[in-house]
Amino acid sequence: MFDTLSENLGSIFDRLTRRGALSEAQVEEALGEIRKALLEADVALPVVRSFIDQVRPLAVGSNVLKSVTPGQQVIKIVNDALIDMLGAPAPLKFDAVPPVVMMMVGLQGSGKTTSTGKLAKFITETEKRKVLMASLDTQRPAAMQQLAVLGEQTGIQTLPIVDGQAPVDIAKRAVQAGKLGGFDVVMLDTAGRTNADEALMAEMAAIEKAAAPTETLLVADSLTGQEAVNIAAQFAARVTLSGILLTRADGDGRGGAALSMRYVTGVPIKFLGVGEAIDKLELFDPQRLANRILGMGDVVGLVERAAETMDAEKAEKIAARMKKGQFTLDDMAAQLKQMQAMGGMSGVLGMLPSSLLGGGKMKKQLAALDMDERELLRQAAIVSSMTRGERDNPKLMNASRKRRVAGGSGTSVQDVNKVLKMHRQMADMMKKMGKGGLANMMGGLTGSMGGNMGANMEGGSMPQMPSLDPNNLPDLSKLGGDAPADFLKGLGLPNSGPKKK
Repeated sequence: MFDTLSENLGSIFDRLTRRGALSEAQVEEALGEIRKALLEADVALPVVRSFIDQVRPLAVGSNVLKSVTPGQQVIKIVNDALIDMLGAPAPLKFDAVPPVVMMMVGLQGSGKTTSTGKLAKFITETEKRKVLMASLDTQRPAAMQQLAVLGEQTGIQTLPIVDGQAPVDIAKRAVQAGKLGGFDVVMLDTAGRTNADEALMAEMAAIEKAAAPTETLLVADSLTGQEAVNIAAQFAARVTLSGILLTRADGDGRGGAALSMRYVTGVPIKFLGVGEAIDKLELFDPQRLANRILGMGDVVGLVERAAETMDAEKAEKIAARMKKGQFTLDDMAAQLKQMQAMGGMSGVLGMLPSSLLGGGKMKKQLAALDMDERELLRQAAIVSSMTRGERDNPKLMNASRKRRVAGGSGTSVQDVNKVLKMHRQMADMMKKMGKGGLANMMGGLTGSMGGNMGANMEGGSMPQMPSLDPNNLPDLSKLGGDAPADFLKGLGLPNSGPKKK
């Protein structure tokens, strides 16, 4: 969501850090460029003005201009201001007498119903609370049925549908059912409109009065840009918002809504919807998001995602074989599935510091290697069509075997050759990465960067990441020769896990 803003700010900060000593005029010039970058990212003008006014006195102060690393000091100041703009983390409140009522509001098409299901699943699994979902949307056809289907998919109970009942009456019935059924949380999925008209606002106010929600979350589509900020302001004027849930945060929008909405509404962003799947919901963390915007990555989030999706037992078996110099086609298929579960190559790279990869150029080159679900299925079919001996020893694959596998998987011999070539390259890559494969790569990244990053930030300076010469990078887009090995050698990735203290 913040790719464009991150690239623009990254180029500004690159010029600052290369200059060494800075004059006040140079800092003012950089602030002007930062202002332009924020406006281009759809950040609201009042927010940009407030942000620059907060940064300017600190950035042009004597402590920065006389610093040994003034460019990095400016980045640190901007980072702190971004975190301040985004606000402190704000968890959901469960301290009311059960059932805690949570009301979801927003315009039609913002993703309220899906987000209600996602949040209910999150609360059930993370907070271990018993949740009841109720649809108050009597306007949109099949809206109530949609929530019922989500309830069946997630195993979360939904309020039975009674035809002809008004939204306020449904809310009262849901709260009563929550009390009688021993539910911890009752979630109200309200109706929306294509615009924030008076009829919608009056309905939301009436529901709020009847249900007395502990949490009223505004569901807003992050791709609507500046309009999302206007919508937030309209809802905040009529109901007591407690937080914001931004949907489609994985899209290619410019991200300005996330930076503006807290400022305009005065309430925190609590969750980000990062995909269509029912489990694609993340807690909003201002510090991590600010780090990602400024190209510092989110190593902690990357390791957490790896821990959530990684099969430890399977990883250990692969590690044991790799220790003996073995890396089969089955191992390759498992590693590709693991990468895809973590968001694909582009998802992983988005959480790594830009400096580790030599800047945006390298990230784009690597992201080009990402593959979609159909490509993964095609590769899985090819591997499954091989015999156990062929999967363990790809050197057995002669011309006749390749034709047989291509026929059995519904692909071509060229597709089979691509899979075999990828296996050879990944085998070389895994040897360079050490005994633990992808799991060890994550451990190495955490050991080499995660611990130092927090300490450096607390000390008031930016972490010094290993960097590559962007003019001397292997052409990974062609995947030829020893490109993966050369790339990993250039990164200086560890051959084993984190060093023991």
